[in-house]
Amino acid sequence: MSVVALVPAAGRGERLGAAVPKALVELDGEPLLVHAVRGLWASGCVQHVVVAAPPTQIDVVTAALGSLGAAVTVVPGGAERTESVWLALQAAVAAVPDTEVVLVHDAARAFTPPAMIRSVVEAVRAGAPAVIPVLPLADTVKQVDAEGRVLATVDRASLRAVQTPQGFERGVLVRAHRAAAAASLGATDDAGLVERLGEPVLTVAGHTDAMKITTPFDLAVATALLTHRGSP
Repeated sequence: MSVVALVPAAGRGERLGAAVPKALVELDGEPLLVHAVRGLWASGCVQHVVVAAPPTQIDVVTAALGSLGAAVTVVPGGAERTESVWLALQAAVAAVPDTEVVLVHDAARAFTPPAMIRSVVEAVRAGAPAVIPVLPLADTVKQVDAEGRVLATVDRASLRAVQTPQGFERGVLVRAHRAAAAASLGATDDAGLVERLGEPVLTVAGHTDAMKITTPFDLAVATALLTHRGSP
């Protein structure tokens, strides 16, 4: 079963406050995107990666990924994440027609463990139409109204924080995106689109190293983690 990974990386990343798109922000001399794609290859189960890049940065992204010596296709991304995934998905099917498993991965998750990636792929191969890695919540969660007043304390026992890569049977993800496009709907993650189809979404254990680098503080934490990893 061929596995293709999609990496929507066309976002501006305004919360990171950088002068370049978030995926091109450097960590230890390399863009976050390169770290993320290298992790996908390190899993040993991905045959091809399709990156949806900022339309004005296609050459920059292609050059950055060229150092990996891997099978990567770079396509122009869309204005929104859902559109970027759909464009990458169409390119993936064209590049690897026998694709059975599709991963969707955040470029900002630079340290996702290869073992976690494999666990997602294995769960899809075992028959799950959609699989997401998750972590239990450590903080107390409050529900608030528009004015910021607390309405309730939410029981966190059944709540999970979602990470990537999310894995899908190809046909399920295609149907989910076609339905979303027909209804002009988007989602912060692709599993949300699959849920609207009524398909089950399975969870597997996530990992704290798969943190999403969104703010300058996150970047500082990631830099410290990388330094720690390089220590004897």
